[in-house]
Amino acid sequence: MKRSQLLALVLCLGLCRIQACQDKAEAASVSKDWWETAQFYQIYPRSFMDSDGDGIGDLNGITSKLEYLKDIGVTAAWLSPIFTSPMADFGYDISDFFDIQPEYGTLDDFRALIKKANELDLKIILDFVPNHSSDENVWFQKSVKREKGYEDFYVWHDGKLNAETGEREPPSNWLSIFRGGAWEWNEERQQYYLHQFVIKQPDLNYRNPAVVEQMKRVLRYWLNEGVAGFRCDALPVLFEVEPDENGQYPDEAVSGQTDDKDNRIYLKTEFVENQPETIDMVYQWRQVMDDHKRIYGGESRILLIETYAVPEFSMQFFGNRTVEGAHLPFNFNLITELANNGVSASSIKTAVYNWLSNLPAGRTSNWVIGNHDQRRAASRYGVANTDAMNMLVMVLPGASVTYQGEELGMTDGVISWEDTVDPAACNSNKDIFEQFTRDPSRTPFQWTDGTNAGFSTGAKTWLPLADDYKTANVQTESSEARSHLKVYKAMVALRKESKTLQYGSIKYAALSDDVFVVKRFLAGSPSIVYVANIGSSTATVDLSTFDVSLPESLALKVSNVASTKTENSNLKITGLSLAAGEALVLSTT
Repeated sequence: MKRSQLLALVLCLGLCRIQACQDKAEAASVSKDWWETAQFYQIYPRSFMDSDGDGIGDLNGITSKLEYLKDIGVTAAWLSPIFTSPMADFGYDISDFFDIQPEYGTLDDFRALIKKANELDLKIILDFVPNHSSDENVWFQKSVKREKGYEDFYVWHDGKLNAETGEREPPSNWLSIFRGGAWEWNEERQQYYLHQFVIKQPDLNYRNPAVVEQMKRVLRYWLNEGVAGFRCDALPVLFEVEPDENGQYPDEAVSGQTDDKDNRIYLKTEFVENQPETIDMVYQWRQVMDDHKRIYGGESRILLIETYAVPEFSMQFFGNRTVEGAHLPFNFNLITELANNGVSASSIKTAVYNWLSNLPAGRTSNWVIGNHDQRRAASRYGVANTDAMNMLVMVLPGASVTYQGEELGMTDGVISWEDTVDPAACNSNKDIFEQFTRDPSRTPFQWTDGTNAGFSTGAKTWLPLADDYKTANVQTESSEARSHLKVYKAMVALRKESKTLQYGSIKYAALSDDVFVVKRFLAGSPSIVYVANIGSSTATVDLSTFDVSLPESLALKVSNVASTKTENSNLKITGLSLAAGEALVLSTT
């Protein structure tokens, strides 16, 4: 073979190898599952839309507004609990895991919701509450009576006798998340039961195989009804440490965080949270999801996991080399880090770094800035930073999660002690309840500037409206030339059309304590740059100091509602002036 022919062959093989790599990369990009770049939207059903005028949101109300979710680009809606409940904790105390709370509707109403969602190509995800039931659940009532098969369905204990007084006392000093002791005496059974939440929420005993199987039945039941997956509630407390050889539970040590002896954080939680058995249980639930797909076909059914723990624990929920776990353990870093260390670019950088640097290879990120247990995002980060934070979670890689109203910039409602209904607050007193209440973020969704914000035709809503409903509502923001809602929709649209945002790599930095910048880049596609000033004064930045490969100017794709810059204009990356709260998403073309 001549040298020229050999060279040509080598070049051909090299080009083929390059093409093969390109094909492989393209195949990898198109193989992402639906949830990996999804826009999740949390609905708190009691507050979303009331269809029958009783002042309480319901399933038919949600169904009537599914077109709105489709319009703003939602992939999947996650519903907080809708199951039969005496409402001691507004649905998180479930008396029947297989039926619908009557004030929310019926099973037929739920099936109608699923049918409409399917027609709109929207997915529905349910809240799975595995840690506890209501004390009105038939399982608990049977357990109280020690009926066969239910004797150890819950965590029961005889307690211990005080050596000095001879009186019976709780098994340990453990505290409830909703204040006070975590053990309650049951007179009929003559034993204490564990309740990590309110007294009416007894903890299920996951060391009993019958409980494990029963809760898998719950998952299968709703999968058969057509849901796309589950958000799993309160995973940190699913297991508690096993009793010692004498059948006794250990006391928690004092944490030193507070002098309030009824407050959960008065004690450490070494024995009642984040036990290793919890991780294996998630792996078992994932098998239920995968088995359903294997048997019935269709798209992946997914698990979203609520977990608050150090990264080395939380990341195990993803799975390992031999077993799959949760699709998305929720990432609350943008909530917790900024709450602990203040709203700043430095805190955002730390939040992003602590997640991405610990993320196992091949796993998908997700970004959350609010939920029904937190004060509203606009109230925590500042109204001026509403768009900056919504834009950020859609620029970062992976899935993003929106809590209802964040797209509008809804702020906390002002709820008096007299109007407070959240048990976390009601279990305190009128002097300190505001430290614990979650009611302000659960006020009715704001559809219009009219009566009851268009949420209900009733004379009274279950919680008072937030004060900003006249301006922060769907009707008003849809008609305005610029609004938080329109910024949100523009970002969702960009995210869905941009391969860079879906598949690209990331680089990020805090240019100062006020300015945070992100670059997403992908070979063959325009790079996307996010820059935001979350401070209280104007800042001038030079993006070339962040990335020398950036061109002299970038095209403006999306800007926050208060920005005066013209979209689609080219902006120089040096001497770029950002007003307080200004956030920009720019592109290399």
